[in-house]
Amino acid sequence: MALVLISPPADSGWAGQRLDGVLSRALAGRQVRRVRTAAELSGLQNQRILLALPLGDTGVNLEYMRMLARLRKEPGLLAGCTGGLIVDGAGELYTKSAAAEAALALNWAGCALVGRPLVEGTGSLVNFTVQAQNLGSGLLETYRHAAAELAGQVEEFVFPKREKPEILVLHASSHHTSNTMDLWARVRERLEGRCSIREIGLRNGTLSDCSGCPYTMCLHFGEQGGCFYGGVMQDEVYPAVRAADALVLLCPNYNDALSANLTAFINRLTALFRQTRFYDKAVFAVVVSGYSGGDMVARQAVAAMNMNKSFYLPPNFALIETANTPGQALALPGIDERLEGFARNILDTLCL
Repeated sequence: MALVLISPPADSGWAGQRLDGVLSRALAGRQVRRVRTAAELSGLQNQRILLALPLGDTGVNLEYMRMLARLRKEPGLLAGCTGGLIVDGAGELYTKSAAAEAALALNWAGCALVGRPLVEGTGSLVNFTVQAQNLGSGLLETYRHAAAELAGQVEEFVFPKREKPEILVLHASSHHTSNTMDLWARVRERLEGRCSIREIGLRNGTLSDCSGCPYTMCLHFGEQGGCFYGGVMQDEVYPAVRAADALVLLCPNYNDALSANLTAFINRLTALFRQTRFYDKAVFAVVVSGYSGGDMVARQAVAAMNMNKSFYLPPNFALIETANTPGQALALPGIDERLEGFARNILDTLCL
C-alpha cells in the first residue's frame, strides 16, 4: 500500500536537512505521495499517512500551523486513514508536545494511529540511546531504523476485530454525582449485547502510584505478570487489561489533567508493558470538563496510552463535553446524537 507523506517544508532550510535524510533512507523503495502544503490535504481519505514535521529550534513550523488549522476545522478530512508521526527538532524541547498536539488533531480529523506512532528526533538524539545500545548502532542510524520500522507499521497494520469484544472501563468517579459516569452509562446501553463490558473503580486509596523501581526490578516482576507493590493493580487490573480488546477511560477534568488515580494506573501499567505490547488493544475516552480544557486531558490520554504505552488509537477516540453541575451533561444540546456516534464508533472499531 502506498504511503502519503505529509511533510511541510522547514521554516529554515537547515532545519529540515536531517529529517530529509532520515526520510530518504526510511522510505527507499516505497511508493510515496508527498503533500507539502495545507491546500494539498484534500482527497486523502482511506490512506496510510506519515506526518513528518521539522520543527527547528523554536518548536514551530508555519506551514504545519496552517495544516493544523485545517485538521481542526474539517472533521472528516482524514476519514478512514491510519497514520504515524516523525517529529524532528534542533533542541531537546518541543518535539513531544508538538507530536501530542498533532496526534490529537489527526485523530479528530478521522485518522487512526498505530500503537507507538511517534518517532522523535531531538537535537542530540540522546532519546535513542537505549535503542542504539540494543541495536549495536549509532544514534543517527537508530533514528533511521525507527523511522523505517514505523513506515512499515503504518503501511501494514490492521486492527483485529472480534465477534464479541471485551471492553474494560476504568474510572475513579462517584456514580451519584459524576457527569462522566452519566455519559458512560448512556454509551454502555448502546454497547450491551454486542460487547462484554467490565468496569473497575479506582477510588478511595485502592491504587498506589508507581514508586519508580529500578528497571531490572520492574522488568522482573513484569515478566511474572505482576508488580512489586501488588494490590488491586496486580490482582484485578492487570488480568483485566490482558483480557480486554479495548479500554475506555472515564476522565473528568481535574485541574486540566487526568485524575490522580488514572495517572497512577497509567504509571503502574509500565510493569505489564515490560512484558507485552498493546498494539492490538484500542483505547477510548470520555472526557468531561467543568469549564474548559477537555482537549488538554484528551491530549494527555493520547500521549500516555497511545504514544507511550502502544495502545491503538481509533479515529475520534474521545467523547469530549463540558458540564458542571450534576446531571448537566445529559441535558446538553445534541448530546444524544453525540452519544450515539461515539457508541457506533466503538462498535465499528471493535466488532466484526
